[in-house]
Amino acid sequence: MHRDEDEKSTTTPDAINRRAFVVSSVVGGALAVADAALPRRAGAIDVRVAVPMAAPMPSPWTAPDDFPLAEITIDRLRAAMQSGQYTARSIVEQYLSRIDALDQSGPTVNAIIELNPEALAIADALDAERKSKGARGPMHGIPVLIKDNIATADKMQTTAGSLALVGGTPPRDAHIVDRLRAAGAVILGKTNLSEWANYRSSHSCSGWSGRGGQTRNPYALDRNPSGSSSGSAAATASNFCAVSVGTETDGSIVSPSSCSSLVGLKPTVGLVSRAGIVPISHVQDTSGPICRTVRDAAILLSALAGIDPRDAATSGSGGKSVPDYTVFLDPSGLKGARIGVARKNYFGSNSAVDKAVDDAIDVMRHQGAIIVDPADIKTSGQYDDAEAEALLYEFKADLNRYLSELGQSAAVRTLADVVAFNDAHHDIELPYFAQELMVKAQAMGPLTTAKYIAAREKCTRLARTLGIDHTMDQYRLDAIIAPTGAPPWPIDLVNGDASTASSSTPAAVAGYPSITVPVGFTCGLPIGMSFIGRAYTEGVLLRLAFAYEQAATMRQPPKFRPAADVVMNGRPKR
Repeated sequence: MHRDEDEKSTTTPDAINRRAFVVSSVVGGALAVADAALPRRAGAIDVRVAVPMAAPMPSPWTAPDDFPLAEITIDRLRAAMQSGQYTARSIVEQYLSRIDALDQSGPTVNAIIELNPEALAIADALDAERKSKGARGPMHGIPVLIKDNIATADKMQTTAGSLALVGGTPPRDAHIVDRLRAAGAVILGKTNLSEWANYRSSHSCSGWSGRGGQTRNPYALDRNPSGSSSGSAAATASNFCAVSVGTETDGSIVSPSSCSSLVGLKPTVGLVSRAGIVPISHVQDTSGPICRTVRDAAILLSALAGIDPRDAATSGSGGKSVPDYTVFLDPSGLKGARIGVARKNYFGSNSAVDKAVDDAIDVMRHQGAIIVDPADIKTSGQYDDAEAEALLYEFKADLNRYLSELGQSAAVRTLADVVAFNDAHHDIELPYFAQELMVKAQAMGPLTTAKYIAAREKCTRLARTLGIDHTMDQYRLDAIIAPTGAPPWPIDLVNGDASTASSSTPAAVAGYPSITVPVGFTCGLPIGMSFIGRAYTEGVLLRLAFAYEQAATMRQPPKFRPAADVVMNGRPKR
């Protein structure tokens, strides 16, 4: 439901006492940010100013081990509400208390950009509905965090982490938010992200935004959470919510999930609506679950997937999606499955990652899978330049369309306005890295440009027809596996990200699904492995990932160490 601007408030529940900053005006391109230690006034806008990483890191700290909801699943929460052990309100209160203790205090994970001031009222209404009518389904009363590029027409902001979008009012909820609300989920708040979903600079530091500052990896606080769904992953790993939602253009769900020992599912483009999500590319964008278990990912995907007239791509999912993805979950699901190992370009960068994935391959083989090794995607790496060029065109066209729908409340209405805003507020938006990707995108022509059409056609042909499709046909595969990426790297606001060897690009460019699962640790840092499949084979990938997870449960909750457990000269170095 659309709300007038004077109704907007980000005041958190009284039980949550958190430092906040207030944007007092956005007039004539001038932005004033004031520190507000006292509770925020009505109509105030929650904006966190970036904290330089030169600030002292938290001292060694141990998370309390008595959190009642630690690692709890959707099924267990449902059973607890059904039995009367918990209510939706009591569950929300416990998560809010944990966020208060660990996000801006304690280890200062900084995963949450904003809490929903209506969360407790929503929980109360759902509790009353449960008593009078029963539960709507498996998501009834389940707290969910969503990424801050997913629109909500309520008392929260939708900013993609940028101060340029503070105060802009989306005309309505994103379609996936509509579906979550209809399923009975409690939108607990929004998570920090790499600003503009990491489409601003090629030298960015993942997990940093002008509005939210730097999110830290809960497994080692000096390490990067990856991105761009940085806060969604860090929050889920830290047990700040039951499950969360991220978005991906290329790697932004699977990479942060891998870096936080989580299950992250990037659906087929078109299975889940993108309407109301701040875009990069209408060809590659999607949103999907970030969870602690495969079953939770299947439950959340069931709530998110659906045809939406506002997103033409979803029309192709008719007859190809199912209302309940948990029907695919089978602990014997690996038996007889043909799984190919994509070694070229994805192995060899880190020996610990290679070993963890090889060990996972042994587990799958012992569970009856037929391993085809190697089963390389021969076109891998041959279309990276074409993808980069196509995204520049799509970002300009798609962002201009999104911004044009915000109405008069927005300080920016075009990509050119965003570039100008960032230049005008250089000290708070560009203190560490620039916006060269935005500048390049602004210089691009329309989507009818011959160079764009050629670049996108090349991407589709090499990633899809001659890439994943060819490999799966050649070896008669049910899925392709590869390391999801490197272990978390140090946060570096000077040089930017140092991640290497990500396997996200083939599925991302093809628009095909992939799911990452935890397969181990190195120096206390998580390692993930991805299953990649053809369009609309989420059920197959969930079956394989679930069977692996049941055979080798590798996830461990974080301990919020100040630094990774690196061994030097035979002695731990922290």
